[in-house]
Amino acid sequence: MNEWLGEFGMFLAQWLVVVAVVALLLVMVARARSGGGEERSHIKLEELNVRRRRRSRRLRLAASEPSARKRLAKAFRRDDKARGKQGDADGSPDSRVWVLDFHGDLKASATGRLSEEISAVLDAASEGDEVVVRLESAGGLVHAYGHAAAEMDRLRQAGLSTTVCVDKVAASGGYLMACCADRVRAAPFAVLGSIGVVAQLPNVHRLLKRHDIDVDVLTAGHYKRTLTVFGENTEEGREKFLAELDTVHALFKRYVAERRPSLDIEAVATGEAWHGTEALPRGLIDEIGTSEAYLAERMNDARVIALSIQPRRGLAERLGLSVSRGIERGVERGMEALDASLWQKR
Repeated sequence: MNEWLGEFGMFLAQWLVVVAVVALLLVMVARARSGGGEERSHIKLEELNVRRRRRSRRLRLAASEPSARKRLAKAFRRDDKARGKQGDADGSPDSRVWVLDFHGDLKASATGRLSEEISAVLDAASEGDEVVVRLESAGGLVHAYGHAAAEMDRLRQAGLSTTVCVDKVAASGGYLMACCADRVRAAPFAVLGSIGVVAQLPNVHRLLKRHDIDVDVLTAGHYKRTLTVFGENTEEGREKFLAELDTVHALFKRYVAERRPSLDIEAVATGEAWHGTEALPRGLIDEIGTSEAYLAERMNDARVIALSIQPRRGLAERLGLSVSRGIERGVERGMEALDASLWQKR
């Protein structure tokens, strides 16, 4: 028995060595390919008309009687042939709708990719084209979303018709971006507005003082640091900090008002947020509806093309992302199971 275990352990060790060598070789090959002057990102284009038509055909074939499927498939081939030079596209080949996506976080981290995608659209778009941005963001840092809004402004400045679709949320910095479009469309329960500025800062000065701990805050410039975490905050510092917030709020209001001149900016710039059906009468949006419904409508008379610029990831990074996603899915499933059990107990 001991001899068998020893042989099995030796075999297992050899097998692990082989796996490690193969993995190392794969990583080296991946690095060699990525290090040859190749771009670190690639552009992805998908014609949504084609995807929709293929899905529709698959459903029609699946729902039809087996005896009718052959005739239906022939009809589809005749339809493709009749399209001729138009190829796979529906609608007018001269009318195009470019679709971009922006999912915002606190730092508006997707702004760099958005700016590249806008540049790509501006290089390829023609007069009469439309750009649809599916936007989702609850806002974040002022300077980060100011940059994102400035990138959105490039579409307007280039003379392209622009529509922002909000299915979930475009609040604060997210609305700063949305207002740059010619039209804003939102789902009935999407959250919009929150035209305001907020800042909060903890202060532990009294706690440190009770324990005889001194913290020196040294500055050059009277207002270099108005409020601090460790030092003693003064009333003058608070007033200056509030004045700075008011300045940012005034810039926010002016930016929105310039792009939506019919909006009663003083009535909506209270920091409140509204759902889509409430935002419409207040002038924050122009129509109610989802992005999917709008794009389906545009497919009737235009080619709808989704554009995204995606980073090229190495083998090690892809493996890391796969593990990370697996863990996330496991946690999500655990939370869903817990939530379902709570409902069952009720």
